[in-house]
Amino acid sequence: MHAQIVLFDGFDPLDVIAPYEVLHAGAVAAGGALTVALVSAEGPREVVSGTGGLALRATAALDPSRPGLVVVPGAAGRVGDPEDEPTDDSIPVLLGRTLTTDLPGLLKAAMDEPAVTVASVCGGSLVLAMAGLLEGRHATTHHLGLDLLDATGVRAVHARVVDDGDFVSGAGVTSGLDLALYLLERELGPRIAHAVEELFAYERRGTVWRDAGPQPAGAW
Repeated sequence: MHAQIVLFDGFDPLDVIAPYEVLHAGAVAAGGALTVALVSAEGPREVVSGTGGLALRATAALDPSRPGLVVVPGAAGRVGDPEDEPTDDSIPVLLGRTLTTDLPGLLKAAMDEPAVTVASVCGGSLVLAMAGLLEGRHATTHHLGLDLLDATGVRAVHARVVDDGDFVSGAGVTSGLDLALYLLERELGPRIAHAVEELFAYERRGTVWRDAGPQPAGAW
């Protein structure tokens, strides 16, 4: 199995590094059953994050037909108040710029590929939603972006990790740890995920939400 973690200009480093480290450790624990790479829509290049000019290198172009996982991060930038005018370094602007690249088309191809599971961390689900790829799907994102998910026709869920079949999403920035550990459990088994939890001295938080089981009664 191969995991491709997407980089785009203005990405949030923790959205990338947390899943990368977890998945890489899982690959070691699984004896090489998983490989992990940083990719971009444009191919190999230095990609500058939205945090202090920190750059990471994409080593390949995103291949939407390659079986495995595609992980989409969010952006790092100025949050501000909702009534503020957007600035070039604001998160909505950084996320919106991805729509002017080849990334939406590549992500659509990945979503259409039965052998690929697409996952997102934080604002990564907003990238997919703004590209029109999540209408009617269940997803989560940072709590400040849940209304925007709703506005794009997504069935927003206030949960740490949401499993919607071939699309799995994580909420706030640090949820990349929980998302990646869950993906390890789902794809390689609980023993591998538990070994990585022990290595990093971190236990997954919250219940993974799925559209299954009875609805809670009353005011829940």
